[in-house]
Amino acid sequence: MRRLLGSLGLLVALVLVALVVAACGNSGKNSSGQSTTGSKSNDNVTLTQGSGLTFAMVTHSDEGSFWSVVKKGVQQAAKDEGVKLIWSPSNNDPQKEAQLIDAAVSQKVDGLAVSVPNADAIKGSLAKAKAAGIPIITLNSGVDDYQALGAITHVGQTEEIAGKAAGAKLKAAGVKKVLCVIHEQSNIGLQQRCQGVKEGFGGPVTNQQVKGTADIATTQTEIKSKLQADKSFDAVITLNPDIAAAAATAVKGASSDAKIATFDLSPTVIKDIKAGTVLFAVDQQQYLQGYLPIVFLKLFKTNANTVGGGQPVLTGPGFVDKTNAATVEKLAGQGTR
Repeated sequence: MRRLLGSLGLLVALVLVALVVAACGNSGKNSSGQSTTGSKSNDNVTLTQGSGLTFAMVTHSDEGSFWSVVKKGVQQAAKDEGVKLIWSPSNNDPQKEAQLIDAAVSQKVDGLAVSVPNADAIKGSLAKAKAAGIPIITLNSGVDDYQALGAITHVGQTEEIAGKAAGAKLKAAGVKKVLCVIHEQSNIGLQQRCQGVKEGFGGPVTNQQVKGTADIATTQTEIKSKLQADKSFDAVITLNPDIAAAAATAVKGASSDAKIATFDLSPTVIKDIKAGTVLFAVDQQQYLQGYLPIVFLKLFKTNANTVGGGQPVLTGPGFVDKTNAATVEKLAGQGTR
């Protein structure tokens, strides 16, 4: 009897050990180092998201209403693609942007997305990134420079084409003389927008350099003074939604009847379009400018894919006016337009 009980005890112990081993075999890490839980069936396996890749987005962002949408796009893309994101805004300082690119290279990121408002200021830093084998995609500004800088492609709009379309739309509205407000110094893309406006409008267009988004009060005063000094301006086109708000106040303060149009969107601009205070906004869909570079970099790193076929990937221009402002307003409330 004692021998029988001893044999049964040994058998029970062996069964328990086997069950523990089997249970351990269904949890742990897969071949990629990802945590897994569940049974042997793949349908019941849950993988923790994460590719092990780190991408940096270095821009001239001032963290205003325009760039907040870009940031939302890149953050969502990083989440969807399972990559780590380094977001580095330089607040319109070309030298700082170069330093932030250098920092990303020193951190050995797996990919780099960069805006190029001033190619000369950052080309040396991008050359270091290329020498280190880091793939580059440009966004927003840089459509004329991305190939020379060694980028895979560019995500954004062609500024002069967008400007021409805006100029033509102003002409169709019956405008006679346009003030084009430039809010950043040394940003070639903004100069190209105003040049495009001039070509598309086919009439007098005057550029005005203002302080910018860092000092909206001064910018508003500068626009007001310009309109007071020359009453013949019957339209103001701004190149940023925050500047558009300043222009609207300036027009009132100058007792001017000038119509207002702008590049880029914000909730305030959309409301003004609905109210008739702003004629239209040129929409470059900046959410895509944040989102798509991360997707493209992930595809390049994991599947050797390139996008664009040697041409930029255009996100605009489109137009928001009274015909579609209500639809876009709902999306802007979510931070994606």
